[in-house]
Amino acid sequence: MSLELGLGLALCSAFALNWGFVVQHGATTALPRLALRRPLHSLGLLFASRTWLIGFLVGLGGWALYVGALALAPLSLVQAVAAGGIGFLALLVHSTSRRLEPREWVAVGLGTGGLLLLGATLGQHVSTGHLAHATGAAAWLAVSVLAAGFAALTIGGGAGLGIAAGVLYGAGDVATKAAVGGGGRLAFVPAVLAAHGLAFLALQFGFQRGGALATIGLSTLLTNALPIAAGIAIFHERLPGGIAGDLRLTAFALVILCAVGLANPDQPSPEGTMAACSAPPSKTLSPS
Repeated sequence: MSLELGLGLALCSAFALNWGFVVQHGATTALPRLALRRPLHSLGLLFASRTWLIGFLVGLGGWALYVGALALAPLSLVQAVAAGGIGFLALLVHSTSRRLEPREWVAVGLGTGGLLLLGATLGQHVSTGHLAHATGAAAWLAVSVLAAGFAALTIGGGAGLGIAAGVLYGAGDVATKAAVGGGGRLAFVPAVLAAHGLAFLALQFGFQRGGALATIGLSTLLTNALPIAAGIAIFHERLPGGIAGDLRLTAFALVILCAVGLANPDQPSPEGTMAACSAPPSKTLSPS
């Protein structure tokens, strides 16, 4: 029963997080240009926006649900359900900003199918895994920080920042799984806060440089795909045997394909372009 409850919390978390991201994206594109050179001023602009703050608080609640899900279910399963939340993202974008392309609807269908297959295997036994050695978890976090910095500096724009945010959010999720056991493992809590804080900044700056599906889609793809890999590689989580294991692997693949199909780094943000053109020069911050 705890497994089903954990995955239910993960599904609710996915909806809350993606709704919050879409609201934040819409609010951020209407703000003056955010700049890494003036982080406090940029944060002040964000928190002064009532719409953005609502999205932020809802997303914060979604993250709390996610932590509860991790305490009850394996990391790889929680992330697979969370990856299906990109379908929520697509529906939200379709209803609030623009019509989706047929390719994007196909991706939503793949994600829904993955969730259905995942649900069909919940009755099968699965090992919840054990906590990774602290050195392995710390190494994963260090490599993630380097990869995020490389993406932000070399790719740039909404796509690069979305990738950086996804890598860092994924690292924070790995650290969260390591920390929920309590005791000495609470030493990972500062890493959780640091990773999520840096990811938050990267995503907010990315919102003004790319469309919702480009930034949130790429971020969601990596946020969910990387911890699934970590759950198996670092936390040694095991799949059920036989056809149930094959179905679960297929479910993982479908939800990741869904994220890939919806992530479109080449699409500009029309809202951000309009905001940049209409903002008075005196309000525009120097670009990062």
